[in-house]
Amino acid sequence: MATEHLLEEFPPVGTAEWEAAIARDLKGTDYEKKLIWHTDEGLAVRPYYRTADLKGLANLDAAPGEFPYRRGVRARGGWRIREEIDVTDLAKANQAARDAIAAGADEVSFGAVQVESAAELKLLVANLDEIPLHFEHADERLIRLLAGWMKGHKRAPVSTGSDALKSLEFAADAIAASPVGFVPFTIHAEVFEERGGTAVEEIGFALAAGIDFLAAMQERKADLEHVAAAISFHFAIGTNYFFEIAKLRALRMMWARAAQSFGVVGQGSRARIAARTSRRNATVYDPHVNILRGTTEAMAAILGGADSVVVAPFDECYKRPDGASRRLARNTQLLLKHEAWLGHVADAAGGSYYVEALTDALARGGWNRMQEIEELGGYRKAMAAGVINRILTSGSVASEKSVLARRRVIVGTNQFANPSERVLGRIDARQMKNTKRCAREFEELRLRSERHAATGGRTPHVLLAEIGDMKMRMARSDFARNFFACAGFEIETRRFTKAAAIAVAESDVIVLCSSDAEYAGLTAELMPAVKELRRETPVIVAGNPESAEQLKAAGIADFVHLRSNAVEVLTDWQKRLGIENSVDSGPQNRGQGQLRKSKG
Repeated sequence: MATEHLLEEFPPVGTAEWEAAIARDLKGTDYEKKLIWHTDEGLAVRPYYRTADLKGLANLDAAPGEFPYRRGVRARGGWRIREEIDVTDLAKANQAARDAIAAGADEVSFGAVQVESAAELKLLVANLDEIPLHFEHADERLIRLLAGWMKGHKRAPVSTGSDALKSLEFAADAIAASPVGFVPFTIHAEVFEERGGTAVEEIGFALAAGIDFLAAMQERKADLEHVAAAISFHFAIGTNYFFEIAKLRALRMMWARAAQSFGVVGQGSRARIAARTSRRNATVYDPHVNILRGTTEAMAAILGGADSVVVAPFDECYKRPDGASRRLARNTQLLLKHEAWLGHVADAAGGSYYVEALTDALARGGWNRMQEIEELGGYRKAMAAGVINRILTSGSVASEKSVLARRRVIVGTNQFANPSERVLGRIDARQMKNTKRCAREFEELRLRSERHAATGGRTPHVLLAEIGDMKMRMARSDFARNFFACAGFEIETRRFTKAAAIAVAESDVIVLCSSDAEYAGLTAELMPAVKELRRETPVIVAGNPESAEQLKAAGIADFVHLRSNAVEVLTDWQKRLGIENSVDSGPQNRGQGQLRKSKG
């Protein structure tokens, strides 16, 4: 079938025509508020991008594998599937590494072993000469051992996670003694993501750290081509899909420019990037959603051009991963590589108007952030002065507020939670404390309810009483169900035609679900009926009506709505209902008499 004239069936549409069509569909709604997304990075993301948006963008004509590596450091697609080995015994770690390679991994990262001698190193890496290796927690002794072992030993590349800026004198000596193929130091950009940094901050701080390292090595008269080849960048990949793709593309492009300014050109200016799916976004409740998060994050890392990628096992945040969860994590990448064919194309996202515009915006923002750090004297001085920590803390607080207000949705935790789910029997509290995660406060909320029930208490029963206007009662009921499920409360939804009938229903809490206009009348009928039955069941209104003060005077106990801080409100209701305000509370359960017997 002839296709050479196919595009003639789709005549070009001008920007003015698109804008007119959008205006008609919006029917007077504010364009800026409805369709422009203002991100934490300070970017205004538009609903669509056109060819004109690419005018003036740098290096769009560079092919994959060409300076400044906007489109990747390889002319062909592909990446290495990295498997983390957390076994401490040397022989068992070696066996675990070989098992992982046999199961499809391309690279191994040793994170738990301690190597004291050349003999121990030889035992650990036996039969792994063809496999790229990474040693995450390498000290100075291990770096020296690795450099000595690799000299005259033909094998695949080796890298370590040793902090490049920890000891500059040692770094200069180690780099001078490092053979080709050994990358002894890492710029740890993942810490910025884990502390709530934006994509711009991750890029800017990583660049600043790398530049500071190059400058320090230049002062020590080191060969900067050799220095640039001796460091890699390690990034955590979050769930903001397109931003994460663009983040790695932007970092590569800006690092090439930075290295060039130090006289490092060609292959030496390529950024080596290892990526890992984010620890920060994982959840204990509804943990299989972590598989979906990991898949999205892995795809972003791959399409962004990472050299090696780790997908965290879905259960890592609450216990030590087992063989099944490790296999599932590995298979996520195997599917992306061999069935989705993501390894067959270099820079598959290249040419997308949105991705290219976003890459440029993040690159400019990251470069500006780096320059701000340089004006303070460089990364180390800015870190010592607390500047970087203050920036990250500010971003972390804003991010936490977004989670607590449920504007940032964490599926299965702060939205769409399953209130009947129980996790006490499968979690290791020590493992949960290893990382700071967005879901942590909501998980502590749920765990308080679980521990209360497990130590003889009763799970609070919440009645969602739908009444009145059909559209509003259903919307308010859906909202309240999601809201109270965050605390693991037992939830029942019933429809009523008379407000007085609600008072008869057995429950620990009644949530009135109706329209703002009807609440005053419904309250006037319901509250006397509650008093007449001599019940002390608290009544909550779903919504934030203008008549709130009047409703409080009539006996309404609380209001839940979009502006409510869910953790604060639900913690308060746990206290009122006799649930201990401590995740590690013991068998004491105050006020149990306030709660009705749990069903079953």
